[in-house]
Amino acid sequence: MVQDWINLTFIHWRVNPSSVQSLLPAGLEVDVYDESAWVGLVPFHMRIQVGPVPPLPYATIFPETNVRTYVHGPDGRAGIWFFSLDVPRLAAVIGARAAYGLPYMWSRMSIEQESRRIRYRCRRRWPAQTAVESDITIGIDRDISPADTTDLEFFLTCRWRLYARIASNLVTAPVEHRPWPLARARIINLADTLVRAAGLSQLDDPPLVHYSPGVRARIGLPRPMSH
Repeated sequence: MVQDWINLTFIHWRVNPSSVQSLLPAGLEVDVYDESAWVGLVPFHMRIQVGPVPPLPYATIFPETNVRTYVHGPDGRAGIWFFSLDVPRLAAVIGARAAYGLPYMWSRMSIEQESRRIRYRCRRRWPAQTAVESDITIGIDRDISPADTTDLEFFLTCRWRLYARIASNLVTAPVEHRPWPLARARIINLADTLVRAAGLSQLDDPPLVHYSPGVRARIGLPRPMSH
């Protein structure tokens, strides 16, 4: 499957590794940088390419917001674990849950951009939870050249595989894309309960914020892992 991830913002918090590890399934170990785990809130625009069919504005172009952390699998390889992925298309929720075991949620969502300011809004519809929503506005600052990308920025953004569970089985899928073109960004407004709904509440430090115009990614089929 080919996807374009467009107008994406990475919002990352430093978190105690033990609090993240307790939320992971057997077989995964939290990945740390500077003795900390990192939790990301990542809103963006998704465009799905299905074979030779041109993207359709409603069916294959829509917002997504995911809550994630970074892990090592049973084979020691680094990847992403998603706590939740919110999208406004119920068919996408059902399809991704069935095919990849990913915890997709059905939500009302919108993205508005004006010059170098973007607002992302999300309110969860299903699975039903009280007031699980997000309203984020960021300002885009200066671009980061590849040579100036820090080790931490590389750790947070360059991940080439995902992990999930189908039934009780841990699975993995490769993710291929070029390194993210990044810019520094700043929070103008952040009102979010998606992260808390994932079981993470101790986010006291100010987050790191990065913006990217996007990448094109190829996602492979999931395969079972032994652990």
